[in-house]
Amino acid sequence: MSLSKLVIHQFRNINSTTLTFKNKINLIVGPNGSGKTSLLEAIYFLGLGRSFRSHLTSRIVQHDHKEFTLFSEINQQGLVTPIGLQKSKNGDSTLKINGAISKKLANLTHYLPLQLITPESSTLLSGSPKNRRAFLDWGVFYHDPLFYHNWARIKRLLKQRNAALKQCKTYNELQIWDNELCLLSDKISDQRQSYFELLLPLIKSTLNDFLPDFDISCQFFCGWDKTNKPLADYLQDNFPRDNQLGYTTAGPQKADIRFKIEGFPVADVLSRGQLKLFVYALQLAQGLFLNSIDKKQCIFLIDDFSSELDQTKQQILAKHIAASDAQLFISVIDPDNIDKLFSQQHSVFHVEHGQITEQLETNR
Repeated sequence: MSLSKLVIHQFRNINSTTLTFKNKINLIVGPNGSGKTSLLEAIYFLGLGRSFRSHLTSRIVQHDHKEFTLFSEINQQGLVTPIGLQKSKNGDSTLKINGAISKKLANLTHYLPLQLITPESSTLLSGSPKNRRAFLDWGVFYHDPLFYHNWARIKRLLKQRNAALKQCKTYNELQIWDNELCLLSDKISDQRQSYFELLLPLIKSTLNDFLPDFDISCQFFCGWDKTNKPLADYLQDNFPRDNQLGYTTAGPQKADIRFKIEGFPVADVLSRGQLKLFVYALQLAQGLFLNSIDKKQCIFLIDDFSSELDQTKQQILAKHIAASDAQLFISVIDPDNIDKLFSQQHSVFHVEHGQITEQLETNR
């Protein structure tokens, strides 16, 4: 699947524009503050129904307007799906897919599988386990159609259980939630584990190309030690502590992927540039998996491509992402340098003060 058309109205500093994308590789060039990231943000919003820069719609809608409007056409094997989204400053939204109103913004995720890479993406490795769970669950969502239902159900159960933890005095009062919680936790853990084991060879292969000088170990942790005892025992044994804290300390909500070099977390060993390459490797592996195993195409949004990467690393990266068969939207400040990295036919969009113009296609 690919994004073939995008219409933007009153989104950040982009007043009104209509863009068509004929090539898989799309370079977005312009000075800092011109609106390059806003263009990527608009595509991201159409894929997930939210921004990666702010949770406040009032900061996204132009100050003299009440709402922004986005429209896209998604092409999947010749079948075009129109998607329109309007969101107001007060948070109200209207979503139309194929002309029919859709009540859930989450429905957008089925049409645009997006991978976002920004200068802040190294937090996938240096940040909390929540970031790595999100990375893993992105892939499981597209690989296993039953995952989302289990994930949504367990999210509600944990919310109810945590609320009860703050009120109850004995563990017996929690068992009404724990029976189903344990059942769903095992299912989610198995779904994550299965996907991770399938993805791991691609991760290792890509990491070997990007960071060949490091022996990197990758291990999935489900959120409790299954080899020691079942989750039900952890929930009961942890009750005094959980009751005091007001939240559940064992379960799939504590899952993690542990990346280490000689026993140390990679974030403590690698430089910022190397961490960025590591993140690229992880997300490229997911994109390759989605394409080759799940037969779906991924769209990569890459903000500030050359940030913290020397020329050699940029060349390695450009080679891999161009070969991924994914649709690419890449923002850069220096178009001359980046243009030389992509020998394939590509489009160039110049952004200046929110005005976006397509330049002549290049094929070097």
